[in-house]
Amino acid sequence: MIVLGIDPGIANTGYGVVSARGSRLHALAFGVIETAATATPEARLAEIHADVGQLMIAHEVDEVAVEELYFGANVVSAMAVGQARGVVMLAAGQHGVPVRVHTPQAVKSAVCGSGRAGKEQVARMVARLLGMSGPPRPDHAADALAVALCAINRAPLAAAIARVGS
Repeated sequence: MIVLGIDPGIANTGYGVVSARGSRLHALAFGVIETAATATPEARLAEIHADVGQLMIAHEVDEVAVEELYFGANVVSAMAVGQARGVVMLAAGQHGVPVRVHTPQAVKSAVCGSGRAGKEQVARMVARLLGMSGPPRPDHAADALAVALCAINRAPLAAAIARVGS
């Protein structure tokens, strides 16, 4: 199973591609899609859409995992994150790749065992689970890898539920 994890954002969209074969986990790619602050919103979203599509093709992704939108105090920022999340989901739909959405608490719990884990703890556990020499950088990439790991962790349950529902 190959999962593309996404930490959506208009300026910085973190991505992490994780392969799970049996109990072996490998980070195939990770990084950040950065868009220019001077670009129009539609140009920024088009860039995110195109780059996510290329990642799905390049890594033959089986599933896209996206972090659920968190509404903090800044509604304008949350709307921009929602737009980035939408173009990621659109790209997945166009490529016929299923999308699973995970809350930040579920991601932290899947990776660290606690839904209240801090960013540094999540990054350290991502590194440990993927056999990396140190925490992945930047933070958006570490978060995206954590989202992918959450999806892989929950995949057996999701498959069992799908079988029962059929």
